[in-house]
Amino acid sequence: MGRVLTRRAHALGVRGDHLHLVSLASVGLCVVLWVRAKTVDQAERGNAERRALFVGLWPPTLWLMGDSLERWES
Repeated sequence: MGRVLTRRAHALGVRGDHLHLVSLASVGLCVVLWVRAKTVDQAERGNAERRALFVGLWPPTLWLMGDSLERWES
């Protein structure tokens, strides 16, 4: 299953470097969302913090997908 997804992503033009950059960008987005969560009122703070934590789960997945694509490319 993993090889099929890697082949399809490669065929669509997605490269390992692209996913590594997106992974780093999602870390920045997580930080921005977390800081923003501290500026909203108490009623909305829980949802804003959960949103930041959810985005914080993306970087490892995207990084590993990028590694898989890099192995496929070489």
